[in-house]
Amino acid sequence: MNAWADERPVRTRGMSAKEEILARVRSALAVPRRDEVTDAEDVPRAYQRADDKQEVSTDPAKIRDVLVQRLEDYTAIVHRTSAAGAPAVIAEAVGEARQVIAPPGVPESWTRELGTAVLLDDGSASPHELDAIDAVLTGCHTAIALTGTIVLRADELGGRRAVTLIPDHHVVVVEAEQVVLGVPKGIERMNTDPRAAWTMVSGPSATSDIELDRVEGVHGPRRLEVVLIEPEPEPEPEPENETETESRNDQEKTA
Repeated sequence: MNAWADERPVRTRGMSAKEEILARVRSALAVPRRDEVTDAEDVPRAYQRADDKQEVSTDPAKIRDVLVQRLEDYTAIVHRTSAAGAPAVIAEAVGEARQVIAPPGVPESWTRELGTAVLLDDGSASPHELDAIDAVLTGCHTAIALTGTIVLRADELGGRRAVTLIPDHHVVVVEAEQVVLGVPKGIERMNTDPRAAWTMVSGPSATSDIELDRVEGVHGPRRLEVVLIEPEPEPEPEPENETETESRNDQEKTA
């Protein structure tokens, strides 16, 4: 293992900017080059990892709350529902779209309550034909909470890249178990299929010109709606009636 260390000279009182720059250059030249780090033991391991305590011990409900906050910060619309309510919520998100396209692996239950027929993509639709379609409905592979990123794999659930980038309205369904806290955990999940084509989406498509005028829909859908399917809430315990309470109190006194 080499003795490389990233130490910079401390700027002292009276040191000019030029003197500081030259001191940093001299310090950099005095240590081994970074590209000489060849052994695994030489690689710093202080970065965030998929097995960090924060990742594995945080309450999943709190992680989903963070995801929703980040997505809404990016102006995405988020619908939170349970599996039972998902069909109705998906229909609400799709709205009055006249034409809807979806990858062939989308569950039938997701499209059950849509008010329009769904075209299952077979890969033959051209970009021009996709541009005439109002909305696309897909699932996802992973959702990264801290960055508000939806990760799509080009498969029968996430769809090919053109299908998710060209239509103006994208409705994506996220299952609770697909939500992770940070990027390292997301990369770990993606690494199960390293040869796949991945698309990472953080909010609707938007860009700004040199005058900072915001334009939406240039590189992808102008509208992004996320349907987050969460576990059914735990049933609240039923209140005890007076007879049961008195009976229990009598038993405690007898004991």
